[in-house]
Amino acid sequence: MSNTLEEFKNLVGIKFEMYNSLFTSLPFHRVEKTGILLSLFLLHCEEGFRNEQSPAEIINSFFKQYTTYRNEKEQIDLLFRFIQYSERQVVLFDALEDAAFSATHDMNGAGTLKQLQSEVIQTNSEQALAQKLKDFSVRMVLTAHPNQFYPREVLGIIHDLGKALYRDDTVLVNTYLQQLGKTPFFKKQKPTPYDEAVNLIWFLENVFYQSAGRILSFLYDQFPDAIDEKNQLIRMGFWPGGDRDGNPFVKADTTLKVAEALRGSIIKCYYRDVRLLKGRLTFQGVDTLLATLEDRLYKNLFIPGYNADLSKDEITDTLIKIRSILIEKHNSLFLNKVNNLLNKVNLFGLFFASLDIRQDSSIHRKLVEQISEKTSILPRNYKSLSQEAKIQALQSIDSLFLDTDLDKETFDTLMAIKTIQKFNGPEGCHRYIISHTTSALDVMEVYGLCLMTGWKKEKISIDFVPLFETIGDLQSAGEVMRVLYENEIYLQHLKRRNSAQTIMLGFSDGTKDGGYLMANWSIYKAKEELTRISREYDVKVVFFDGRGGPPARGGGKTHQFYASMGKNIANKEIQLTIQGQTISSNFGTMDAARYNMEQLMHSGISNALFSSRDITLSKQEEELLQELSDESYEAFNVLKENPDFLEYLDYASPLRYYAEANIGSRPSKRKSGKLNLNDLRAVPYVGAWSQLKQNLPGYYGVGIAFEKLAAAGKWEDIRNLYRHSLYFKTLIDNCEMAMSKCFFPLTAYLSKHPKYGELWNMFHDEFERTRKYVLLLTGKSDLMGDKAADKLSIHMRQRIELPLITIQQYALTMIREGANKNADASESKIFEKLVMRCSFGIINAERNSA
Repeated sequence: MSNTLEEFKNLVGIKFEMYNSLFTSLPFHRVEKTGILLSLFLLHCEEGFRNEQSPAEIINSFFKQYTTYRNEKEQIDLLFRFIQYSERQVVLFDALEDAAFSATHDMNGAGTLKQLQSEVIQTNSEQALAQKLKDFSVRMVLTAHPNQFYPREVLGIIHDLGKALYRDDTVLVNTYLQQLGKTPFFKKQKPTPYDEAVNLIWFLENVFYQSAGRILSFLYDQFPDAIDEKNQLIRMGFWPGGDRDGNPFVKADTTLKVAEALRGSIIKCYYRDVRLLKGRLTFQGVDTLLATLEDRLYKNLFIPGYNADLSKDEITDTLIKIRSILIEKHNSLFLNKVNNLLNKVNLFGLFFASLDIRQDSSIHRKLVEQISEKTSILPRNYKSLSQEAKIQALQSIDSLFLDTDLDKETFDTLMAIKTIQKFNGPEGCHRYIISHTTSALDVMEVYGLCLMTGWKKEKISIDFVPLFETIGDLQSAGEVMRVLYENEIYLQHLKRRNSAQTIMLGFSDGTKDGGYLMANWSIYKAKEELTRISREYDVKVVFFDGRGGPPARGGGKTHQFYASMGKNIANKEIQLTIQGQTISSNFGTMDAARYNMEQLMHSGISNALFSSRDITLSKQEEELLQELSDESYEAFNVLKENPDFLEYLDYASPLRYYAEANIGSRPSKRKSGKLNLNDLRAVPYVGAWSQLKQNLPGYYGVGIAFEKLAAAGKWEDIRNLYRHSLYFKTLIDNCEMAMSKCFFPLTAYLSKHPKYGELWNMFHDEFERTRKYVLLLTGKSDLMGDKAADKLSIHMRQRIELPLITIQQYALTMIREGANKNADASESKIFEKLVMRCSFGIINAERNSA
């Protein structure tokens, strides 16, 4: 640990101070003065918060003490320059961490495939590994939920800057910093869903394509007899352009356009690799095969309207022929390069990433009911039928729907799935996720809509994926699936789909609905129950976790959660969403992507092969976790039902400005109208708490639960649970991470507010209570005391963002004061712009804030 910390200090800490000084020499307006004043401002903020000053008091005293600026325009101009400077400091820090990744992480240590290799050899587990790998895989689904603030151009600079920093090329670093200074961070227009897709395809091309290929090559080289070529160990999924839940801008033509872009992108990757192979495989009999393949790929890429029936099989057949010739005639020269490309073609096909379709169940319900009222496809009294009768009517449909007056978009989407499967292959688009599933009917309505679109029952090549999100929905998920499994028509559909049922579980809405502990525990219990019921019906259940970046949305050290699943939870596959910032922070470079993918793979494989003891929770441990969750849930509900709860968040945070920040195509609320918790999206909800530096969803209720059970004489039981359960330890570790990013002095001025003071003090008291009990439980003197490098990273990032959070709270204060005085609207707009500009830097500095 000390070596990691020293590496971090040398490669990130010291270099940050050194390269940060280059900013002051950049040829931009007043940049030198800005840098000097920003350094003074940072120290002034730290001193001000120690003296319990408000952000407004800190900024006003700074202008008086350190500047001659007395009019508001000059002051605002300096604050904007501080923001611009800080934004670029964040980018420099990101790039330095990326460049140092392989030095600050043990790339061959715990949780890596190199360690897996040693474990397998030492325990003679080759056969057990082969059995596990027959149906094991890790599926990472990239989403474009609006918490990624870097424009694509800036991501490219970070990528190149990281390489220059790794090589210590100071001249090139200086050039990239100048480019960074002139590149805008602010998006003047909202991105379209297609823009979001193109941004994420950049990561597929530049990171995942190479990283996944190298991982597969390593596994094939080390365990050739354990790998089943029919089962892809790594799979990529994709939501931009397919996820229309709450996003009115995603249409069927968007989905088709994104699928086409994915196909074009992967063909481009193959084309580049074939071109490189041509430079090495210059041998007779091989060169002509490669030239033909190159020509086919070229025409598919660059000739408009070229109607080539290029298929994955054609590419793999050519590469297999080349491989045979190399073995037979050319001493297997460069065989590894051919195998590497072949592995990637088997993995990515012509689809690159499987495009998921997602829609809210209420949309299907409304459409089906309209069809029953206006056509003869369904009984006219459909709305009044029982669930059982409705399902019977839906699965008996034998006519097409042709009425274009109703929701044509849903039918166009179902037709688009057919088109994508034709051109990108069956894996190109085969999952339909139904948000807010509360009953079996929600799934069967989509099944019925497929029949109306012309799909024959025995030919439906779609996997229907129910999504359970709220605490109530998670608790009733088992019964919903039992009804589906009891349905002979649906069970036959599953048998045609390899007897596999994917079920998605949402962490974000669960936390919003029930608080941190109850959300996580409800998902654990749902997985237990769903596993038991699925095994009862001989169905292979696969859990797809909807995880965000921070612990409050199922993020944090996710691989530890998968390593902690007991035998009573199905673990054939690991499937999870990789959202927003997490894509660039955890998978932004090839080293980081390889490391984090290996951690996920290792957690799923080692759990089955090497657990020295049964990690399944005992009955007593489950009862204790249930008790903790119930107490936490009760505490969170008291808070949630406070009429001022959401008003406080709206008042004190930048919540209302999320929709105006132009960071994503999706609205921040599901429905227009008065703000309420049900309709508020999880990203702005969690992100707003993060920018307030209170991170409430990541710990609230934990301290109260600990205190109550400790008073009941159960503290020693909790300590034993922490010592023996990796699952519980991971929950607490992630809670620590959320709390480590809190800074209550920022909003301490609200503690005496006539309306919101009581709430602020409730939050602060629970933070201190949770901190006290977590430290007592872990035996540490500081939060994250056992993760010194991570803790230092958070500390350095917090110092970079301190001026930003101070300016943001100052701007919010000025907006509120202006509203009270009925000030000029143009003045308010300036402060609103300050709030939004600060948001970019704050969230980028946090790396997993939402």
